[in-house]
Amino acid sequence: MSNYIEYNDTIAFHPGYYIKEIVDESGLTQADFAKRLDTTPKNLSLLIRGEQNLSINIAMKLSRMLGTSVNYWLNLQNAYDALIAEFDSEKELAEERNIFADLDYKYFKDNFGLPDLPRRKDEQIKKVREFLKVATLSVLAKRDMSVNFRSSTERLSQSSITKANAMVQIAANKALKVKAPRFHKIKFEEAIAYALTLTRNHAGFYPLLYEAFREAGVVFIILPNLSGSKINGATKKLGNKVMLMVNDRRLNADSFWFTLFHEIGHILNGDYGISFEKEIGEQEAAADRYAEDTLIPKALYQEFISSNERFDVQLIKTFADKIDRDPGIVLGRLQNDGKVRFDDLTLSSLRHKYRVQIAEYQ
Repeated sequence: MSNYIEYNDTIAFHPGYYIKEIVDESGLTQADFAKRLDTTPKNLSLLIRGEQNLSINIAMKLSRMLGTSVNYWLNLQNAYDALIAEFDSEKELAEERNIFADLDYKYFKDNFGLPDLPRRKDEQIKKVREFLKVATLSVLAKRDMSVNFRSSTERLSQSSITKANAMVQIAANKALKVKAPRFHKIKFEEAIAYALTLTRNHAGFYPLLYEAFREAGVVFIILPNLSGSKINGATKKLGNKVMLMVNDRRLNADSFWFTLFHEIGHILNGDYGISFEKEIGEQEAAADRYAEDTLIPKALYQEFISSNERFDVQLIKTFADKIDRDPGIVLGRLQNDGKVRFDDLTLSSLRHKYRVQIAEYQ
């Protein structure tokens, strides 16, 4: 290791650089100089090579030996450290620019009020970094930065990992601001039962659901989708409470409720992490089964599909009334199971698209 570093036409000199000059000018060997300094030859050698920081003790001994002030030597170390930190910061910014290329500043500007900074990439990076509350955007490129990435996501692109981590970081920051009691599994199960009664309350379900979950120690966050994240939802323990996040790209009644109950299944199983689209594995399969059987009781569904060969609007509505669910949930299940076609326009009246005013409750 050198006792000086060059970066972008600037040189940072380690105190060892100056100590070497003094040793050379003294005519002494390093070993003899070390003895006079009352330190070991090894310590002096490490210091001269820039492999060891100058300690207060050695600075004091140098000042006594050479007639300089202690601060002279400590200031040399501080100046070196400051320049190294500056060099590292510039290198980090270069890495952040690569990470930032995977993010869309417009997403943060439009949805979270970040200032309009056209063509000022470094300032945009600074604003996003501060908004996400991270020291560097480079951490977003790390798997498991915020929550568990399951084994079935090994082939995720770097871009998707970065975007998914950004969304989880936003959700976690929002959830941390919410006052909620300690997670209580029994109370959460009661809140889940209540949630099932809200599937047809298209206009007002979210604040009711948000508060019921919060009282059980679960903070429910809905975020605008960051295109390319491939994320459906995420769960994370935050101290004594739990964050449950879904995005708004699945706000049709069937897909929204299925995604929500899929994440609920993960929480009940103590399996926290990110759920990506088309993800496989036993943990995902278990969460899927929980969502399916909770939203539509298994025995009743089997009886329904075994008793009918064709499913029209009235038949689906009648069954939905029987189980007290939004008809769109039943339609989505039938489509997913191949019982009706996705492009059957005669059933389109059963689909409902939610419009959630996210900022109003978060």
